[in-house]
Amino acid sequence: MVETVDVVVVGAGVIGLAVARELASAGREVLVLESENAVGTQTSSRNSEVIHAGIYYPTGSRKAIACVAGRELLYRYCVERAVPHRRLGKVIVATDRDQIARLDAVAAHAAANGVTDLEKLDEAALHELEPHIAGVAGLLSPSTGIVDGHALMRALRADAEGAGAGVALGSRVVAGSVRTGSPMTLEVAGVGDLRCRGLVNCGGLGAWDVAGSLDGFPPGRLPARWLAKGNYYTLSAGSVPFRRLVYPVPVDGGLGVHLTLDMGGAARFGPDVEWTDELDYRVDPDRADRFYTAIRRYWPELPDDALTPAYAGIRPKLSGPGEPSADFFVQGPAEHGVPGLINMFGIESPGLTSCLALARDVRTTLGTDTLG
Repeated sequence: MVETVDVVVVGAGVIGLAVARELASAGREVLVLESENAVGTQTSSRNSEVIHAGIYYPTGSRKAIACVAGRELLYRYCVERAVPHRRLGKVIVATDRDQIARLDAVAAHAAANGVTDLEKLDEAALHELEPHIAGVAGLLSPSTGIVDGHALMRALRADAEGAGAGVALGSRVVAGSVRTGSPMTLEVAGVGDLRCRGLVNCGGLGAWDVAGSLDGFPPGRLPARWLAKGNYYTLSAGSVPFRRLVYPVPVDGGLGVHLTLDMGGAARFGPDVEWTDELDYRVDPDRADRFYTAIRRYWPELPDDALTPAYAGIRPKLSGPGEPSADFFVQGPAEHGVPGLINMFGIESPGLTSCLALARDVRTTLGTDTLG
């Protein structure tokens, strides 16, 4: 006999686990299927672990709305569940006076997004906060922070399982059927067939493969996918003299090479953008050469030969080279016409910050229609 569950969540990264927690806490019967043998092995564990304030995203976009709401939900959750985190702040640095107007534009855009706590810094105030920064002005974002992503995922999983959800590792969705009028059916490697009333595809990099494997899903509704590899470097020895995250003034096409800190205080520089067609996480040591000039604009004291490869992440993007960054795409029945199916496409940064807000959006979109 084929087992039937209320809702299947595909993917046990930070988004899938947050969705499972949200649905299970609302009384849904939830099963999470994860193709790997551990949770969060891809995008969720290969990022900067930054809690973003919501400064840069297009006003009114899902990224902006989910980031601002998710930031406060995440800070509150980390306190409640004792997830290691620090609200240490971020400094955005203008390294010459021609960039000051850009700082003003960043502050105005942030305010339009609901980020109202930015503090303008003149040169003296900037150097009082971070004496080793080379800059003429800056913005302080006190709401920016960092989080232990692995601890966050452990807490989300524990909450989901505590509310009755199941998490099945090593369980890859091979194919399925979502034809209207028939029960949703999934073929799971090593398990067999499984029926569900609702399906939330949080497959991250693999979300496109999952959606494309579903008989009855309209192929024309599968968006294009681009893979952006981000390389990170750290110091081969010593530490940085900064207490906060440091970002240059954003330029067209990206945020520049910025400095983030992990929970242990170790520095990471990156990510850059390397467009790729494969999931290759190796970091080329020679790519560090282009980092030095960018970093030295705000930290001239960076020694020669100081950078060494740390790790790389690959972001699933809905926009490619030269295109404006696309928004998150929470694709529900209104977009594709399949009742009970939600695809989470292009959940890159600020996905970690937004995870709890996006989970609430999924619960609202899924509604109660799938309850049997």
